[in-house]
Amino acid sequence: MDYEFLILSQDDAVATITLNRPAAMNAISYRLERELHHALDRSDSDPSTRAIVLTGSGSAFSAGYDFDEDVPGDEASASTRLREWLDINQRSTEGFMHVMELSTPVIAAVNGWCLGGGFWYALCSDITIASEDATFGQPEVRGISSSSILFAVLAGWKNAHRYTLTGDHFGAVEALRMGVVNEVVPAEELLERAYALARRIAMVPADSVRLNKAITTYGLEAMGLRNAHNVMAFLSTIAHASSDSPDVRHLDEAFRTGGIRAFLDARDGPFQPEPGGRRSRRDS
Repeated sequence: MDYEFLILSQDDAVATITLNRPAAMNAISYRLERELHHALDRSDSDPSTRAIVLTGSGSAFSAGYDFDEDVPGDEASASTRLREWLDINQRSTEGFMHVMELSTPVIAAVNGWCLGGGFWYALCSDITIASEDATFGQPEVRGISSSSILFAVLAGWKNAHRYTLTGDHFGAVEALRMGVVNEVVPAEELLERAYALARRIAMVPADSVRLNKAITTYGLEAMGLRNAHNVMAFLSTIAHASSDSPDVRHLDEAFRTGGIRAFLDARDGPFQPEPGGRRSRRDS
């Protein structure tokens, strides 16, 4: 595959996958996601690759799923919306499990914005290192959307609900406190730290890494993680198919008349300032 929206590079035993749509803050389109999983499989199948670093170009790890993608609109029949949203949501959850089930560890190096689907990929990575300026969140829930069960698995029920039920942003220090990331480093040291950790993993016998990674992943699956992901896909489908709710009618109108900028202003404006991250009162 010729990659259009990511860069795959190799340095000795470490592969780097860089999401590369900087003008769109590395928003995850269908094509980018397909390229991502192709690159993950390509690196995983190379016996010389002992660790994979996943990061983003420009000012973001990823701002989440692409608003410009074709998704079933309210004018479609209920059965069409449910069918198409279920396909989208099942594909997404399978993507997160794919990262977890790789035999090669994935280290997410989170730079800047890490929202929505981008946040979910940071959650399902084996290790996550964040720059001090990283900002996390799921603001899409403010427009009737879904969260990820992995957030509650990692951060705990109470912590996850604090942000899942508001869509509020939170910064790297809060992410570290909750257990969502392993480490916070200055932005200029992010990739250096990720590569140093990847090289340490590369010194461990490959079979040991593969089997110990599998013990964790398949142990979580045996405890019900895959079933939880399946339920998440079903409930996410209901959430997405509920976009004709009167609670979000003003958001639809804002998008229709003013585009994505007006939509985001209408959705997030009432929540400003955010409690953490780049749009917090402390940072403004």
